[in-house]
Amino acid sequence: MQNSENLPRLGRLAQAGEYSGPIDLKSYEANQLAHWLKKMLVIRYAEEKIADKVVDGTISCPCHLAIGQEAVAVGFCESIRPSDRMFGAHRSHSHYLASGAPLDELFYEVRGMLEGCSKGFGGSMHLYAEKQGLKGTVPIVAGTVPLAVGAALAAKMDGQRKKDSSNLDVGVAFFGDGATEEGVVQESLNLAKVYNLPVVFMCENNLFSSHLHIDLRQPTDTVARFAAAAGIKCEVVDGNDIVAVADASRRLIEHCRSGGGPVFLEAITYRWRGHVGPSEDRDVGVRRKDDLDVWKRRDPVRRLVDSLVAGGKFTSAEFDKLQIEVKDQVETAWAKTNTGTYPAKSMLLDIVYSSKAQEQII
Repeated sequence: MQNSENLPRLGRLAQAGEYSGPIDLKSYEANQLAHWLKKMLVIRYAEEKIADKVVDGTISCPCHLAIGQEAVAVGFCESIRPSDRMFGAHRSHSHYLASGAPLDELFYEVRGMLEGCSKGFGGSMHLYAEKQGLKGTVPIVAGTVPLAVGAALAAKMDGQRKKDSSNLDVGVAFFGDGATEEGVVQESLNLAKVYNLPVVFMCENNLFSSHLHIDLRQPTDTVARFAAAAGIKCEVVDGNDIVAVADASRRLIEHCRSGGGPVFLEAITYRWRGHVGPSEDRDVGVRRKDDLDVWKRRDPVRRLVDSLVAGGKFTSAEFDKLQIEVKDQVETAWAKTNTGTYPAKSMLLDIVYSSKAQEQII
């Protein structure tokens, strides 16, 4: 019998002071790496803008920010195609933007405006980008995990109908370490394995569920063990290393597409802001400020920039120029929302229910 002392642990990956140096860029071209860098900056500056607007009261809906975790979304979405079926959770601005969805529609949405990606009815936690493959984000913890499994079942059936089971679309569930404590995740892992479904379980383990560290909630700090127990192919990576995330994501997603069955990727990262809201708080006193300061040394943006400069693929001047370009892009997108419109009260049933459902309600 295995006891808690023999369970696997993350080791150095979970230690704030580790993995702060440059990353191995391997054979990636400068243009590809610069593209990833820009996408990470768009996410960071967009979320900083959202944070500022929460502070000044322009945004009133709850906002869960992924500042510090940008490499996971960007690296993962590099291997996603529009016909895939992705589902996010409460902290999914990064997934939305990494998929290529419009920045201005995110800003409209958090302001509750009709031009938003969910027509202003979703706010920060209910995002939708059909053209990019994001089928929706839902704040119910682990609520979208079984939806991704169902989407993967549909994708497998689509492949069977087309007699093409070697190039399947995939279902994707983005979730955090806290979601693994919900029973439906274990049921989803089991069902996905039994039916050999093309689903990717993408866990962003930032070590905290709301304000509680994983060591206060689980017997060990890695959650990939749940996938291993179900016989699912899994990997654990440094989530602040864009190259490591992109490489692992590609390997696992290709495994799914070729009919190899479900996969599980655990990316170790750390959020810079509180569980909800803009402040770099201590989360009810459990998350220590000194830990956050050390984790910031593992900044995925800085590590990529340092690596690009050290490898002669980028200059500090080019980075400064890119930052200005992205900040201008974010400011322009936000400025557009100042002329946005709010949904009329009469639209409530039109947006929420189908016309047939409205007739039954009325």
